[in-house]
Amino acid sequence: MQKHTRFLLSSLLCLSITGTAASGFAASNSRALQKNKAEAERAELQQKLKALKTDINKTESAKDQASDALAESEKAISEANRSLRDLQTEQAQTEEKLRQLTEQQQALSAQIEKQKKQLSTFLRRQYMHGDSDRIKLLLSGDNPNRINRDLQYMGYVSQTQAKMIESLRSSLKAAEKNTQDAQEAKAELDEIAEEEKDHKIALEKEKKKHATLVGQLSNKLYAQKKQADNLQKDEQRLSNLVSRLNQLIEEQLKADKLRAEQEEKQRQERIAAQKERAKQAALDKKAGKKPNPNAIDADEPPPKQAKSEAPPAGEFDRLKGQLRLPVKGEILAKFGSKRGDGPSWKGLFIKAGEGSEIKAIAAGKVIFADWYKGYGNMIIVGHGDQYMSIYGNNQAVLKHVGDSVKAGDIIASAGNSGGNEESGLYFEIRHQGRAFDPLNWIVVK
Repeated sequence: MQKHTRFLLSSLLCLSITGTAASGFAASNSRALQKNKAEAERAELQQKLKALKTDINKTESAKDQASDALAESEKAISEANRSLRDLQTEQAQTEEKLRQLTEQQQALSAQIEKQKKQLSTFLRRQYMHGDSDRIKLLLSGDNPNRINRDLQYMGYVSQTQAKMIESLRSSLKAAEKNTQDAQEAKAELDEIAEEEKDHKIALEKEKKKHATLVGQLSNKLYAQKKQADNLQKDEQRLSNLVSRLNQLIEEQLKADKLRAEQEEKQRQERIAAQKERAKQAALDKKAGKKPNPNAIDADEPPPKQAKSEAPPAGEFDRLKGQLRLPVKGEILAKFGSKRGDGPSWKGLFIKAGEGSEIKAIAAGKVIFADWYKGYGNMIIVGHGDQYMSIYGNNQAVLKHVGDSVKAGDIIASAGNSGGNEESGLYFEIRHQGRAFDPLNWIVVK
């Protein structure tokens, strides 16, 4: 009897492994498709922004500025830092998943042992009871009422046995799936650790390269930075970028609106056609004709609206006087103050230690995240209604174009990219392309 039980359990385990492999393959394919789609959308946005930057820079003839020599190095440092942060987030999520899988595995193991004991006890009792099969019982010539009662009893026993076996099969399948998921999670953690190691090595190399370049170019770099015409070019270049970004956003909003209108028009046409069919069906029924089996109910529900990633209209206006500075530090330059012989400041410069966390001032969507001449590693967040917050001179931008952010989310780390003498953050808020004083909107503590 024990051999029979072991054989049964082994067979069920083999069945569970086959099913698990198929489901794991399907889940893996689904994740890969979702990841590829997201990467394709991101690549399309990056391509548009690259074309925009190229177009803006066509009007400039000076290509020998010292800041250009630092561009690739500062971009590489930003990318390495962002990749490391992404890997650390992924690592934390995978470790949490592994912890949950371990807990589930322990619970499943206890459940399987309990089910095995129950099935073993049940089979042993059946064996000890020595039940006859149904044919023998029918041919026994015993009292028909007793035969019927015994047959019912044997039916209940068979049903109970089948349920116990099915329950054990399900538990074994779940345990096998859990084991496979845990192995995949461990392999993923090992892969992440290896990637982190490579990225850290690359980051250290880029930092050394950047330090060497800054040392070689420092005098020329800072002299150029203080020249009024260069400051004016930087400011104009940023204004051009903001204007073009606003244009891109408006074009996207119009395209989304047009698509929504077309979808609504098609939906109304379908509803009208369905109502006409329903009306015709009613007339046919009244005339004694058989109803059309392919008729469709006219009550089509309205389409579900996609959740908007941008704040509702007027939301940013209501935040005036409630916003917080994106980084803690000393404000060295204020909006409207003169920059030597150059133009006045269009934002704030907040002194902060290298690597300090830069946080989004409000909810929105990242519309620019790249190195930009005069502002180094820069990130721009759109808040709806043509409001934007701009964060420049970062050591690294930690978000991608298209990412949605909430107030307080870490989006960058402070630095001195773009040729700044001080480590910190250059910060602006703009509406319809025009810069205004952030301190009128921010609570400074």
